[in-house]
Amino acid sequence: MIINEVKCKSILNKSGISVIDYSINPYYGCAHKCQYCYAVFMKRFTGHTEPWGDFVDVKINAAEVLARQLPRVRKRSRISFGTVCDPYQPLELKYQVTRKCLEILKPYRHRVSILTKSTIVIRDADILRKLHKVRVSFTITSMDEKVRKIFEPGAPPAEKRFKAIRTLAQDGIRTSVFVAPVIPYISDSSATITDILRAAKNAGAEYVMFDTLNPYPKVWRNTQRLIEKHFPDKLASFNTYYTNRKTYSIHLRERIRILGEKYGIEYKYAF
Repeated sequence: MIINEVKCKSILNKSGISVIDYSINPYYGCAHKCQYCYAVFMKRFTGHTEPWGDFVDVKINAAEVLARQLPRVRKRSRISFGTVCDPYQPLELKYQVTRKCLEILKPYRHRVSILTKSTIVIRDADILRKLHKVRVSFTITSMDEKVRKIFEPGAPPAEKRFKAIRTLAQDGIRTSVFVAPVIPYISDSSATITDILRAAKNAGAEYVMFDTLNPYPKVWRNTQRLIEKHFPDKLASFNTYYTNRKTYSIHLRERIRILGEKYGIEYKYAF
């Protein structure tokens, strides 16, 4: 792992996502090494030539920059941590960049959301409780450890993520589950969806949101390569997804609806 300490000029950046006003990404790159990650496009802006997951740039002055930027933004904005990196990846234990940024946000009345795969976030429950409005969403793609080790080798097992959800929920912090991406014909079975919905409800998550695989060229090729290697019997079906995404999405929505109503937890679609 190549680790660089860098200084940023801006940390609070306008978001192109409709439900978010600003994003905060305390790191460039991510040690979770998720093989389906769309954020690989960030390499164009950082100059890195290493494979995605083999480098992390730590924005060591992020909190200082955030303190300068916050007074200039609209009151009660929607701010999201982790749109192109995991704000609680392993280096956060050492650098605490995310924690320092959350400290800066405490006096304000912004709505804060955090997207992570990491259990490290429970360390900051003391700060999260003091924010005006906050939600922690955990990305979970599958309960199957084989799938996790292939597609997100640096992330903790799903079971540990659900334990973290339960810990936060019991502490009065709002939580949710983000199933993203649903990997076609790998993590989209009724059994997989059922396991996630049931675990989310038992852990105290308020809802589960689903999103499909976005086939950016590099993401598609990498995911396709892994399926060919580890799930060769699924490759033909997986390849049909590229040209039949609309039909696939209709069927997936219906499957989620049936199971969501069966297990009595709110479900949402991001696709």
